[in-house]
Amino acid sequence: MKQSIQLRLGQQLTMTPQLQQAIRLLQLSSVELQTEIQEALESNLMLESGDEADEGDPGETSTDAGEGAEGGETAGRGDDSEVGTTGESLPDDLPVDTSWDDIYEPGSGAGSGTAPAGEEGEYAVQNSAPEDLHDHLLWQLNMSHLSARDTLIGEAVIDAVGDDGYLTADLEELREAIAPDLPDIETDEIRAVLHQIQNFDPPGVAAADLRESLLLQLDQIAADPEPPAELATARTIVADYFDFLARRDFNQLQRRLHLDEADLADVLRLIQSLNPRPGGQITAGEPEYVTPDVIVRRDQGRWRVELNPEVAPRLRINTEYADLIRRGDQSDDATYLRNHLQEARWFLKSLQSRNETLLKVATSIVERQRDFLEQGEEAMKPLVLRDIAEEVEMHESTISRVTTRKYMLTPRGVFELKYFFSSHVGTSEGGEASSTAIQARIRRLIEAEETRKPLSDSRIARILADEGFQVARRTVAKYREGMQIPPSNERRRLT
Repeated sequence: MKQSIQLRLGQQLTMTPQLQQAIRLLQLSSVELQTEIQEALESNLMLESGDEADEGDPGETSTDAGEGAEGGETAGRGDDSEVGTTGESLPDDLPVDTSWDDIYEPGSGAGSGTAPAGEEGEYAVQNSAPEDLHDHLLWQLNMSHLSARDTLIGEAVIDAVGDDGYLTADLEELREAIAPDLPDIETDEIRAVLHQIQNFDPPGVAAADLRESLLLQLDQIAADPEPPAELATARTIVADYFDFLARRDFNQLQRRLHLDEADLADVLRLIQSLNPRPGGQITAGEPEYVTPDVIVRRDQGRWRVELNPEVAPRLRINTEYADLIRRGDQSDDATYLRNHLQEARWFLKSLQSRNETLLKVATSIVERQRDFLEQGEEAMKPLVLRDIAEEVEMHESTISRVTTRKYMLTPRGVFELKYFFSSHVGTSEGGEASSTAIQARIRRLIEAEETRKPLSDSRIARILADEGFQVARRTVAKYREGMQIPPSNERRRLT
């Protein structure tokens, strides 16, 4: 094959390191962003946190989206961010990719996550490892003053308790597990220790199934100084007529127990007060805290959208190191400082780009979903990524990055930005309704239904059709299951 040199013309999109950094920062959550900022502060000597003495006005970035003299158009659209300066200018010949201010101040340093001086003990307690169900049971076992043999058996039993509080092994399986340590172990010994553990907190723990767990909980209620009058009947239903109870066959329960409807309702209320998942009361899961990236509030008839100043600490260029570059020499130290200053400027620019994009997208969402903020879920409008992308002149993938793991604090609660996007459902008038609004309407109908005759999915679909919404029965079922609402036969109650 003969080798040759050819000249070809073509276009290719090349992502610069600056663009890659901007995109990466854009998709970080607020917690990840704080970590990224902390790493940048530790690795780049040109970056420093702004001191409170130099802060002055925190300079929150915000826009207005509301109804006023502009007839509901956005007021204050654009970049209202305030960027501070060092008071000193840098050399004109400093090689940077773009003009950029020396200090970027998104907010105060309250989000840095460091413990205040003198409060290390309090923070240490808050950050201690949480107690899970097994720890809770083992602590009670150790406080029971059992023999070493029974304690060993108890530990094996507790190991076989699942996170929901139920026993995951039968007595024979437990005996086989304990046999290597206690070859002469008998199932009667295990049963005796198991009964002791079943008296531990939480009530109903270490049961083999739901029926046994409910009976254990009723037994603990019986130990109260003044147990409820319905206790004996409730225990009879769970012990002898559990199948009728599971099927909600209230007519059979009334006939077999010779109860009228009111008395049966009182007994069922007691049973329903029991916990079908006793282990769920105690969990080792750390509480998940969400820091809102955007705050929305009503201000003089307008919806004001602003970035949360607590999300990230104030950053700026270190003026002392920047002044060293004034010498203009070509020493290794000067080159090192120039490189760090270049990286610091890119980082600050990426941060501001992230915040400007987030604010612009959040403002556009608030404009579209103003009815939701004022009226609730049933007023939610259909919205897809393309709608926001066209309005802010960005690609849909960018909108997806901005709305993922970013949260908005509103008077109605904290929502992920993705929550405001939903598909549409047709109406009889040829319009569109948000699937979120339809789900809210379904939930409202179920909450208001007669518990003795709950609404079926077909009935709900007919009601929605009468209201002008074109929703099939299978769609109603899908929405209901997505909201974790049981079907009508499981929602039936006597009261």
